[in-house]
Amino acid sequence: HPMETGLRKDAKTGQLVPAHFIQDVTATINGAAVLSADFGTGISKNPYLGFKVKGPKKGDKVVVNWVDNKGDKNSAEATIG
Repeated sequence: HPMETGLRKDAKTGQLVPAHFIQDVTATINGAAVLSADFGTGISKNPYLGFKVKGPKKGDKVVVNWVDNKGDKNSAEATIG
């Protein structure tokens, strides 16, 4: 994700690059919420998110969803191995 703050100027035009950043992140394991986070402009481009959860088992499905300030949504999923 680009994670633009809205404060950086384009080197060629001198115009501000519009803000575009992740705002809301949620994670579930087998559909049960395990993480909810609010992001902002201080998070780096293509952010790395790590967290620990007690109790998951091999084969459980982890899904991470996010929504950015433009309303774009995306998700990623993995199976615990």
